Amino acid sequence: MAEAVGSVAVTHPTRVAIDGPPAAGKTTLADELAVVLRDRGRDVIRAAIDDYLFPRARRYPRGEYSAEGCYYDTHDHHALRRVLLDPLGPGGDRRFQPAVYDHASDAVLSPPVTTAPADAVLVFDGVFLLRPELVDRWEWRVFVSVALEKTVDRAVVRERRQSTRADVERRWRERYIPSQQLYFATAQPAHRADIVVHNDEPQRPVWETRAR
Repeated sequence: MAEAVGSVAVTHPTRVAIDGPPAAGKTTLADELAVVLRDRGRDVIRAAIDDYLFPRARRYPRGEYSAEGCYYDTHDHHALRRVLLDPLGPGGDRRFQPAVYDHASDAVLSPPVTTAPADAVLVFDGVFLLRPELVDRWEWRVFVSVALEKTVDRAVVRERRQSTRADVERRWRERYIPSQQLYFATAQPAHRADIVVHNDEPQRPVWETRAR
């Protein structure tokens, strides 16, 4: 995958999206890809969709377990384009901010503006990255595919110190899984990806390339 990213020929930073359902393995893949790219001498910007959430008071107008709310009301795509994706894209000045929100404190952030080298790589992971509002902002698109039912068990393990199994299962079955089904039906992200990583078996992932 690092070789594929390295083959992208643009005069501005290469913007890489790593999309997929919650608990699919996106963050692990993004972190590992960033390490390989840095080892190859690339300047890597690591960021994630959770750095571009709306504050909690704005995220739940349709209710805490609403799938439509998860898809439509959670992420500040305007800020994401304005402070990160567009400055790093064609015609941008490469002056960017890596985050606008801190999840731990539920606070709006305004970190210092940084200038990226022209040959930098943005490795960005999160949900819903290949939706119509964002799909044309990426030079390389990865979709991490996993059976949605498997993500429930992974989430229970991942969040066992913060939530009960019942709470996790309710959140996944009422909010996260239906929101992904809505996303799949409306945006068809796997068909928009350059690479699909099948990650049902994390120790044996399988990937396939897609024609642009």
